[in-house]
Amino acid sequence: MDFSLTDEQELVRATAKQFAHEVVAPRARESARNARFDVELVGKIAEQGYLGAIVPREYGGAGLDYRTYGLVVEAVGGVDSAMRTVISVQTSLVCSAILRWGTEEQKQAWLPRLCSGEALGCFCLTEPDTGSDAANQRTRAAKVDGGWRITGSKMWISLGNHAKLALVFAQTDPEKGHRGLAAFLVDTDQDGFQPQEIHGKMGLHASDTASIALDDVFAPDAALLGEVGDGFKVAMGALDSGRFSVAAGCVGICQDCLDESTRYATERRQFDRPIASFQLVQAMLAEMRVKTDAARLLVWRAGWLKDTGQPNTTETSIAKLFATEAAQWCANEAIQVHGGAGYVDDHPVERHFRDVRVTTLYEGTSQIQRLIIGRSLTGINALVPS
Repeated sequence: MDFSLTDEQELVRATAKQFAHEVVAPRARESARNARFDVELVGKIAEQGYLGAIVPREYGGAGLDYRTYGLVVEAVGGVDSAMRTVISVQTSLVCSAILRWGTEEQKQAWLPRLCSGEALGCFCLTEPDTGSDAANQRTRAAKVDGGWRITGSKMWISLGNHAKLALVFAQTDPEKGHRGLAAFLVDTDQDGFQPQEIHGKMGLHASDTASIALDDVFAPDAALLGEVGDGFKVAMGALDSGRFSVAAGCVGICQDCLDESTRYATERRQFDRPIASFQLVQAMLAEMRVKTDAARLLVWRAGWLKDTGQPNTTETSIAKLFATEAAQWCANEAIQVHGGAGYVDDHPVERHFRDVRVTTLYEGTSQIQRLIIGRSLTGINALVPS
């Protein structure tokens, strides 16, 4: 693997950093304070080509490879995890699933709209009683003339209140277990699709999160993504892509915590000297640097494997596990370096501390990542019943 970036990647990285710091960052604190989902900013992100970044140009995407896409997600994630979530859900979960499993008609119908930001998409897998056990879907899809009727509920759905398209996973035959799961491209503009905003979150206050009731929602036969029984594979493939983007965003958090802490430690004086001169502070900064570099290289490895068409599920889980845990650690240490100043939102590390906590939960908890990694070593799959 070549660790150097191409001229194009360097340009994309520099452009993404500039956009993140000049356009995204100035709005982040107020949006978080007011729990405001910034629709206007989402439009600006779409104009940059960051929604559907990995989608080929023929379908309206930017045609980026995964490693380059990771650079974009790192830049945006380093200043605002809420906006990084928009990119991750739209690109890694929804667009990637359609790109891999969709018919040509489905791709033409949805990908250009998703990439342009005309339509937002949401990924409806998690349920009130179904999190890590993704195969155990309570939502049901019943076959009717011309399509399917879907009934159930979904929980913790990012973009669920604003999405025009919902990728809904439902069980068609409970006796078949995960082999009965199906994925549907559901138009949310119908009475049976009933989202409700979730309030009181610890972090990601500027991110749209919904619980969704599905009351006899109709999906025509042409809305089936793949075949009946492919739903579990669709979900796991999308999560492989989603875990990559979460990991890349967490590298951005690590880097920003390091940058902000180094700047503050250099400027803040105690005992007639900058606190950066104290060895214990230097040790915290040094450990942040080590974790940031290690997380970034693990993300790059996963992206390289994806771009070269090699198996990467384990490596993506390794990157997701390490980067999310590292970002959580770095955010905690950044608060410590800032002292009392880090406990208020005058500094972005306070927001990082709250926002990063969920990254070890969604797209598969840290414990699930360890099970995936353990399965790769032992050959024993504890996640899917035989």
